[in-house]
Amino acid sequence: MACTIHVVVFPFMSKGHTIPIFDLARFLLRRNISITIFTTPANRPFFSDSLSGTDISIIEIPFPQNIQGLPPGVESTDKLPSMSLFPTFVNATKLMKPHFEKALESLPSVTFMITDGFLGWTLDSANKFGIPRLVYFGMNAFSRVLTVSAASVLRTQVSDDELFEVPDLPWIKITRNDFDLPFRDREPKGPLFDLVKEQSMAISKSYGLLVNSFYELESVYVDCCNRISSPKSWCIGPLCAFHEPARVSEKPSYIKWLDRMLEQGKQVLYVAFGTQAELSPEQLKEIKIGLEKSEVNFLWVVRKSFDEVDDGFENRVKNRGLVVTEWVDQREILNHGSVQGFLSHCGWNSVIESICAKVPILAWPVMADQHLNARMVVEVIKIGVRAETCDGSVRGFVKWEGLERSAKELMEGDKGKEARKKVMEIGEAAINAVKEGGSSWQTLNELIVELTEK
Repeated sequence: MACTIHVVVFPFMSKGHTIPIFDLARFLLRRNISITIFTTPANRPFFSDSLSGTDISIIEIPFPQNIQGLPPGVESTDKLPSMSLFPTFVNATKLMKPHFEKALESLPSVTFMITDGFLGWTLDSANKFGIPRLVYFGMNAFSRVLTVSAASVLRTQVSDDELFEVPDLPWIKITRNDFDLPFRDREPKGPLFDLVKEQSMAISKSYGLLVNSFYELESVYVDCCNRISSPKSWCIGPLCAFHEPARVSEKPSYIKWLDRMLEQGKQVLYVAFGTQAELSPEQLKEIKIGLEKSEVNFLWVVRKSFDEVDDGFENRVKNRGLVVTEWVDQREILNHGSVQGFLSHCGWNSVIESICAKVPILAWPVMADQHLNARMVVEVIKIGVRAETCDGSVRGFVKWEGLERSAKELMEGDKGKEARKKVMEIGEAAINAVKEGGSSWQTLNELIVELTEK
């Protein structure tokens, strides 16, 4: 049967934004939809490897060169030396527009396109060719609606750690410190604010917003989002539940280690802060001490060389702890039978993957929407506990004593047991949402029908 629907997909240049899009693309393929996906030369190997065995067409267009401030050869935010360069990187992608449009001209008729929220310029291309644009959005509905609703309060003199009620959602209490820059500024300005304003405008003029969540998890916030903002939000996740983790012939060393822990009947705390969160050497040192003192078993994935925080630590904890500096398959780790807790920065991908794996979270937010996600995890859906800061502020420094107590509470305490029970229930609902007839399955089907009948 020939494909009659053709979809163009353009993910943002970051693994955290790209991997969920891969899952969505594979699901669309199963619906007999033709997929063309765009990337850049340096990202092509990852795309080719991840999408091998599929009929997805990959088109490579050049990433802009000689951009002031960007190191040569960097084509992914995962490789940026500092996230302060993020606005520069996003603005550089605008120079890809002529190459993108030239490629669109040569393609068969496109039914609709799915592009990342940070690629706002693709809206102009979509309009030029008369193609509806759907925006893939990395935030959940909860964080989006809080960001929109709290804007008026954040312009007042409310202090950084003073709890306030959110307009439209009076049962939610948050602080200024739950918002990252530029949102927590009373008078936001500068390159990051200009970028957010520009992307928000492009999103509002697009056909729809794809949310990697499911209606049962945050129905109130989805409905509120659709009342107070545009375009319409469509919950089509969890996208990670659309695709089984890949099985490799040779298990990586960290999975073999987890296998040994499982054979010994030991529970493991998985520790990871994502590919972009930046922690100071002082904070890394406190994590090291806290994990050692807690006596919990752990698998800790760190971004860069461990040399700067290593003083014999790995040798001292070798019987119950493993430090990994390579890229890992997080889903495979979370779904391993030995992993019973996740110390996480609360990036939304990590939260939704933890829900699908039915693993409770020790919430330690660092940047972006992570503080709002942590509020949701701990206070709204109650599938985790929060890492204890030394001054009680959500942005406070976490000393080793606080981490020791928090880790023990998640893995052994009553709050941890309650969170584990709750995440089992929510995880089951997440899996059901993407099954045929489930809420996300139906939502995606309705969206496809709506777009193809235009």
